[in-house]
Amino acid sequence: MDFEPAAEGFAFAVAQELTVDYEPAEALPRFFAAAAVGIEEQLSLPEHGVVIATRVVLRDARADTLGSHELAFRIAGYLAARKALENLPEHPPTPRPRQS
Repeated sequence: MDFEPAAEGFAFAVAQELTVDYEPAEALPRFFAAAAVGIEEQLSLPEHGVVIATRVVLRDARADTLGSHELAFRIAGYLAARKALENLPEHPPTPRPRQS
């Protein structure tokens, strides 16, 4: 996942080039949405002491029939956001609006 600064709020996107070998493929959007929920939950915790404005792009994912379900993806998103927060500089730069 790539975490990028945003002007405000939270945005989640799945990279167009992402392919995941999983059946039924119809379940993947639910899994990805669950990952977004986990990310947003972690980023919105008041204990961070900052308001997080970010855009997250899912670029790689794996799924299997035994261990893949919405809760697993939600937890993975939560943990990915926690790791991203650990990598923030002490005083993160102010995000700039994107140029069109």
